[in-house]
Amino acid sequence: MKAYVVGGAVRDAMLGLPVQDRDHVVVGATPEQMLALGYTPVGKDFPVFLHPRTHEEYALARTERKTAPGYKGFVFHTDGEVSLEEDLARRDLTINAMAQDEDGSICDPFNGRQDIQDRIFRHVSAAFAEDPVRILRLARFAARFSVAPHDFTVAPETNALMRQMVEAGEVDALVPERVWQELSRGLMEARPSRMFEVLRDCGALARLIPELDVLWGVPQPPKHHPEIDTGVHVMLVVDYAASRSYPLTVRFAALMHDLGKGATPASEWPRHHGHEQTGVQLVEEVCRRLKVPTECRDLAIMAARDHGNISRALELRPNTIVALLERSDAFRKPQRFLELLRASECDSFGRADLPGTRFPQYHYLAGALAAAQRVKAGEIAQGYAGQPQKIALAIRDARIDAVRAYMAGAKA
Repeated sequence: MKAYVVGGAVRDAMLGLPVQDRDHVVVGATPEQMLALGYTPVGKDFPVFLHPRTHEEYALARTERKTAPGYKGFVFHTDGEVSLEEDLARRDLTINAMAQDEDGSICDPFNGRQDIQDRIFRHVSAAFAEDPVRILRLARFAARFSVAPHDFTVAPETNALMRQMVEAGEVDALVPERVWQELSRGLMEARPSRMFEVLRDCGALARLIPELDVLWGVPQPPKHHPEIDTGVHVMLVVDYAASRSYPLTVRFAALMHDLGKGATPASEWPRHHGHEQTGVQLVEEVCRRLKVPTECRDLAIMAARDHGNISRALELRPNTIVALLERSDAFRKPQRFLELLRASECDSFGRADLPGTRFPQYHYLAGALAAAQRVKAGEIAQGYAGQPQKIALAIRDARIDAVRAYMAGAKA
């Protein structure tokens, strides 16, 4: 029986990154032996155990066989005769197919160390094609290991294999929850645009989020968008959100905010009148299909609907601002409204050759909300007991007056 550190821990150490988790593979052991040594079983599909002291994961060396479509269609085989090399051969990428002995020596049967030096994602074997989740994982790694100009690139043969997988319908077998899990993790990486670039290059994005994929090649007015291409713009917006360390809700809203432009008739390019409302419908469809969590869905819908209004905030009338606050449910959920402003900030600065410096709309609308919140709705309601419609109108009028007074002071 012998244990090795495997996978991400070995890879990250070679990349000079902090090692978050250490996974181990055990060669020459049986489940009974692991139990006798005090390890706790946790694996459902194959034997995985927790170390009795460190609680790190130890998995028995295993092989696998594809038996059905999708990422769950596998049968695993473990026994004391499975070698370390056989276990590593079933892994996805060469950079993840290395193991480290207790003395620090590296087992690298597929030249993962060289691919790390060359910054290349390369599949270990044709078995890569048996699990469509590997496409999503590779794309997420591209977003994570991104330090321009030294980004990892996908080996041509690996990209070709992924395209074959897409064409064979393997991506279509992915369950929505797993797709969202990988996409959301990729959005939280250093440069999310790299994930979507990889998914586009192999054709997977067109199957997973066609509403996003069609944005590339759709022009925008060059006066406001030096990058012109809507798809390029959206990637700049998402990367800006990542550069500011904004939460997942804001990053997803940044990704979804311009979907409506993909549905604008070509005869109306580069103008996109009415794309906001169209975008709301498309965002709702994407979120329904991928089973996106409520907090991400709601902010994305609001960003699609109102990012244009927020960008024009300094030109809006008091009643229009109050309507925006009401529509966004800002009085009940003020923190979410501030996240909406952050998503709109990302849209403003996600443009070629336009570094983010100042977004006055954020403080302006945050101040308007604060002014409107100071209206004592309860006191107003007491003056119209039993008249709900008059109460609502009186509260709204008071909020408009408060915002008008705030605007006068802010612009003085």
